Amino acid sequence: HPDRGGMTDLSHLRTLRPAPNVLAFYDGRVPGQRFIPGANWVDDGAISLGVASYAILDGDQALIYDTHVSLAHARAIRAELEAMGIRRFTVVLSHWHLDHVAGTEVFADCPVIACQRTHDHLSQHRAGIEDASFHGLPAIKPLILPTQTFSGEMTLMLGQTEVRLIEANIHSDDACVLWLPAQRLLLAGDTLEDTVTYVGEPEAFEIHLADLARLAALQPLHILPNHGEAARIAAGGYGPGLITATAGYIRHLIRCRDD
Repeated sequence: HPDRGGMTDLSHLRTLRPAPNVLAFYDGRVPGQRFIPGANWVDDGAISLGVASYAILDGDQALIYDTHVSLAHARAIRAELEAMGIRRFTVVLSHWHLDHVAGTEVFADCPVIACQRTHDHLSQHRAGIEDASFHGLPAIKPLILPTQTFSGEMTLMLGQTEVRLIEANIHSDDACVLWLPAQRLLLAGDTLEDTVTYVGEPEAFEIHLADLARLAALQPLHILPNHGEAARIAAGGYGPGLITATAGYIRHLIRCRDD
């Protein structure tokens, strides 16, 4: 595993501060950047796009939204937060795709929350993820499964901060977005992306549109996607137009079935 062999490059990992109690740990979208040599899903599916995971902070607690693309990234994130005085961690996974769960072993001593479908997908493909036969190198071994699951919605209190976990079927059928109602802030995972929207489950387009409408009904002021432009995230994120644009793109794709 490259993380264990010391070949990883974290020189472009940077910490952004999009909201007073939110940190974004962003890597990628640097011309010519490679995380490890050779073909691999980290570079091709995450680093090239730019990828962020997030931490919501309250006192000595942190909610970690996705554990990033490698153990090395996760170790760096945890070390930075511990240096800030964080002592209690809770992990929430946005969905089961590898660039969102790869670093979970670093937080294996903490609660790991996800949708039931996320648990099911990871369990089903666990052997292939651990031996790299499922999606190629690098392998994620051991793959840490969620310790707590939910369906529909779940509310967490992080100190005085209310965080709502909302299940959706956008991008993947196990998406979990985070809604901070006091700030009208939506952490969107991969349900919303800038600039490339990856469609893995086109058979569910109509469901995607319905769930995008549910997100729009929250009336977010700020949206933080996992794949986006670093300067835009650092400046506070995107507006609700990102939802409108994504829905418009999906409608175009639906028309392509017959046109």
